[in-house]
Amino acid sequence: MALRDPDPAAAPPRTRHWLQLLSGGVGHTVESHDWYVYTFLAVYFADDVFPKSSGDPLVPLLNSFAIFAVAFAARPVGAVVMGAYADRFGRRSALLVTIVLMGLGSLLIGLTPGYATAGPLAPAVLVVARLLQGFSLGGEYGAAVTFLVESAGPRRKALFGSFQYVASSAGHIMAGLSTLGAVWISGDGMDRWGWRLPFLWGAVLCLAGLVIRRTAQETFRPEPGDSGTKARSGAFAALRHHPRRALLVVGLTTGGTVSFYTWTTFLPAYATVNADADKESAVLAGTLSLIFFGLIQPLGGLLGDRVGARRMMIAFGASAAVLTVPLLAALSSSFWSVLVVQCAGMFLLTAYTSVAGTVNAQLFPRELRGRGIGLPYAGAVALFGGTAPYMGTWLKSVGDGGMFPWYVGILCAVTGVAAMCLPRASTADGGVSSDGTGALPRQHLRG
Repeated sequence: MALRDPDPAAAPPRTRHWLQLLSGGVGHTVESHDWYVYTFLAVYFADDVFPKSSGDPLVPLLNSFAIFAVAFAARPVGAVVMGAYADRFGRRSALLVTIVLMGLGSLLIGLTPGYATAGPLAPAVLVVARLLQGFSLGGEYGAAVTFLVESAGPRRKALFGSFQYVASSAGHIMAGLSTLGAVWISGDGMDRWGWRLPFLWGAVLCLAGLVIRRTAQETFRPEPGDSGTKARSGAFAALRHHPRRALLVVGLTTGGTVSFYTWTTFLPAYATVNADADKESAVLAGTLSLIFFGLIQPLGGLLGDRVGARRMMIAFGASAAVLTVPLLAALSSSFWSVLVVQCAGMFLLTAYTSVAGTVNAQLFPRELRGRGIGLPYAGAVALFGGTAPYMGTWLKSVGDGGMFPWYVGILCAVTGVAAMCLPRASTADGGVSSDGTGALPRQHLRG
């Protein structure tokens, strides 16, 4: 099958590599900001957008996290549509679309009316905006991680793949800083209007990211009229041709995503509700720990390129299954307690995040990567990652808050088992096998 890849002589390799990292990462940074600022601000806007309950103050917050979970339902749809788009028209083209949609969703949230003004229309607008963002992020992951891995040299794929989470961490950090800035600007008005500021700022960031992302060099586009590509056409072609590999993506993602959203997104709210931590100090601790998380991602990627992704993922599954419960049990209202516990959890998580994108991308042939990664990953994220904040808050509301750490630990064990099922085969070119079996290079999976 004839596949057209970019001419490596089109730009100096080192310069082009850095431009590819910047262009691929900046979009994920601003999209992560717009997506995760929602959870930082949920404790502020819940009473403004939803009707208050006279019986239980947790109801508005539960409603906020319910919409957070519902938005994940749009991610598999976005993965299917944009995955097929990326495989047909190119990764860069898909990434331009996803960042525009994310910016529109953020702008709509920033302009959402309060319940006192618009009644049921207020939460309805919020749902539409979040579904738009969910569609965008569903299409973003497969295209972005494939773009980064295809931009890398043969022995730097895990390193390049890890930059997706470097970019995501930067977006998280910006979300925390945006929240703290809004608190400083609005003061006592944070619950009434200050919470809107980070969403409006996020729309501006998406516009800037669009401008930067347009400088990217396309990494893959099939030749027009390629008969092999037509034979593998259709949004679900990857699932038809590689069902076992798609199931592996689901298994690998199950524990990784619930752990990711627990440690990087939900923990400030979890510490506030379960350990009586102060809202602002919990957000500050979360922001500092995300800086730590972003800094260690490239180190995890380098280690993954050296010792193998299979070992890294097994280590994550085993350690997270054993240590999640005691770590979350150690939380207290102290700022330092929240900071240390969150950093420890993120250290364990790095064994997964620094190599997951590379493993997922190399499980599928190039012409099916967008679809092969996108739908299984987005489906697992929707089922387990998106529901993590709601599950933790709901268990607390029914008096079983202590069960949530066990829930996370068990799912992490599932990821460890899936990692043990990863193939060990290698190919000469460091990618998937030419016969479409998706064999991964030994340097990434040995162990």
